Amino acid sequence: MLDQHTTHMFMGMMSVFAIFGLIMTVIFMIPYWFIWKKAGFSPWLSLLMLFPLVNLIMLYVLAFSDWKVIPVGQVAYIPPPRT
Repeated sequence: MLDQHTTHMFMGMMSVFAIFGLIMTVIFMIPYWFIWKKAGFSPWLSLLMLFPLVNLIMLYVLAFSDWKVIPVGQVAYIPPPRT
């Protein structure tokens, strides 16, 4: 049986690991949020990156889909209206 000191130490370590895991999750989700948004998809798809097999599938969907953005060189110049 564990004594009270060991139990408190274990609970403290678990809370530190939980906070560290939450911080790491946020750090990894921010780039996926911007990548999905820049690709023209809903940035909420970045939440699917939390699931182990789904994240691999979604990376392939992202890599091989047509991005709904127009490169800068293909944008037509629209002159300002004359007054």
